[in-house]
Order: sequence, then C-alpha cells, then structure tokens
Amino acid sequence: MPKRRRLLPFGVCHHPMKSSWTLDDIPWSDIDPGRVDRELLQAVKAAALVEANSADYVRYLHNVFAADESFKRAASHWGTEERQHGDALGRWAQIVDPSFDYEQCLNQFRAGYQIPLEAESSVRGSPAGELVARCVVESGTCSFYSAIRDRSDEPVLKRIAGFIAQDEARHYRLFKTHLQRYLDEPAMGTLQRCRIAFERVAETDDDELAYAYYSANIAPSTAYDRRDCARAYAVRSLQLYEFKHVRSAAHMILGAADLNPSKRLAKIGIWLGWKAIRWRTWTLRRTALAH
Repeated sequence: MPKRRRLLPFGVCHHPMKSSWTLDDIPWSDIDPGRVDRELLQAVKAAALVEANSADYVRYLHNVFAADESFKRAASHWGTEERQHGDALGRWAQIVDPSFDYEQCLNQFRAGYQIPLEAESSVRGSPAGELVARCVVESGTCSFYSAIRDRSDEPVLKRIAGFIAQDEARHYRLFKTHLQRYLDEPAMGTLQRCRIAFERVAETDDDELAYAYYSANIAPSTAYDRRDCARAYAVRSLQLYEFKHVRSAAHMILGAADLNPSKRLAKIGIWLGWKAIRWRTWTLRRTALAH
C-alpha cells in the first residue's frame, strides 16, 4: 500500500515548494563522528533510504491526480526535495561510517519494498483522503527532524535536520492547500478526515520503516525479521522526542482533520498521546535489553 513514510513510529504560501538550501550549503568537512550516537546513526541511515525513495511516490501521486497538472508539478518538486533529503542524510552517514554504502543500501531497499505503482486511484478512497494522509505524513516527518535537530550533539546533522524540518513544514502546507480544493469532490466531513488521519497514524508500524532499517543496518546475509527491525527503528526514533515535538505534530494532524488543537479535549488527547509514546519507548527498550 502506498504510504509514503512515516518516520514517526506512531510534524498557504504562494511558493511552498521553493527550497532554500542545497547540498553545497552543508559544511561536510565539519562533521565530527566522535559526537554521533550509534543508535541515532542507525535511525538516520534508515531515514535516508525512505526519503530518497520519492520517485515511486511521485509516480503514484501523478496517477491519482492524473488530471490535475498544477498538483502534478508540485508533486514533482516535492519529490526532488525528498530525494535531496535522502542524499544529504546518506552522505552524512557515509562520512560518519565509511562502511555504509548509501546507494547500494538504497537499491536493496527499493528492490525489496515496492508500492503498487500502477494504481490509478487513491488507496484512501478519494483525492481528498489522499491529501489528508499526506498531511499526516509531513506532520510526522517535520516533528521527527525537529527532534533530531534538538537532540543531536553533532553540529552538521543538526544543520541538515533543521533544513529538512523546514522543508517538511512547507510540504505540509502544500498538501493542506491542495486539500482545500478537493474537500467538496465528493464532500468530505470532519469525521471522515479524522478517520483517515487516525488510520494513517496507526500505519507507522508498516513494512516500509522496518525494511529501511534492515537495508541500512543489517547485512543481506541475515534474514529479514520484520518485527525485530520495526522494534529497532521505533526505539531509536521514539527516544528522540520531547513533548514539544509530539505537540507540534499533533497540532498539524488535528489541523488536517479540521479539529481545533486548542480545545480542552484535544489538549488532553495530546498529553495522553505523549504518555503513550513514553510508555512504548520504555517497553521497547526493555524488550531490546531482554534480548
């Protein structure tokens, strides 16, 4: 099923796709491998593969929105930026760990994890449903890279993550802007938007992240264990989050579902979600130590 990433294992401008940075803006020579946490490195390697696998999703979105030339152009620009994210993270990881072959791992990932490229309609039931799901994805990635920026001790990774977080926030606005155009075709109410958003959040344990972790961090001679790889990625990413990152993602998701995050019930839900993430992080870590 096409569910372009969710690096979160559970974050209207006139030119929303105009990136402000390139790989040349990264001070590669300043990378300090001695300040890199090993588990964070493993999470970044997996994230690089997911980000770089954008071409398939662009093709899928072009099929779903075949008659919408404006959105197709925006999706193509989006895909270019996503590939740049993957290339930046992959290059950083290769410098920190020269044994990591980014392109080889990416080829392995793309060969083993594929979406139905010939789909002609959204798996969410409608173009509007697809755009709600896209908003949820960008909410998660924005908060994920914000968490890396805030928690990493390695200065170049902090810079890269900051750039990517800004891009993902713009991507969220892009998809939400186009969502407004499709809400009446057919009419989509708040309840349906909430259902799609909830389902997309619940899909964060899908095979994409697990296989990306496997492709990036485990020798091909070792058999792929989806459950173990999903757990390994989850514990490495969830431990990065602070409450502010979860709150930011929740606000964006609620906005895509047409709900007010300032309402008391929403605030309680966000707090409970944060507690659930902390509990899951603890249980995953405990399970890992037991093995």
